[in-house]
Amino acid sequence: MIRVVLPYHLRTLAGVGAEITLDVAAPMTRATVLDALEARYPMLRGTIRDHVTRQRRPFLRFFACLEDLSNEPADAPLPDAVASGQEPFYIIGALAGG
Repeated sequence: MIRVVLPYHLRTLAGVGAEITLDVAAPMTRATVLDALEARYPMLRGTIRDHVTRQRRPFLRFFACLEDLSNEPADAPLPDAVASGQEPFYIIGALAGG
């Protein structure tokens, strides 16, 4: 089981609490976590990743174990603490402005 923390707007859309748990098949990567998330909550398809390119949407970031994983390859392994469920995988709504 992997723990995923969603930002408020995605929680509202999916009708879930702040943290959800997912069964994710190995290997544990950002892509497999997002695939499992979108399979369980189809209303989130296209909100985190582009439908066609599968690239991260602007103003969303991915964090785990106090590290920004947003620019890591989608197929890079997640930290062991996230894969074991000790630490959550965070999807964060980024802020912009000046």
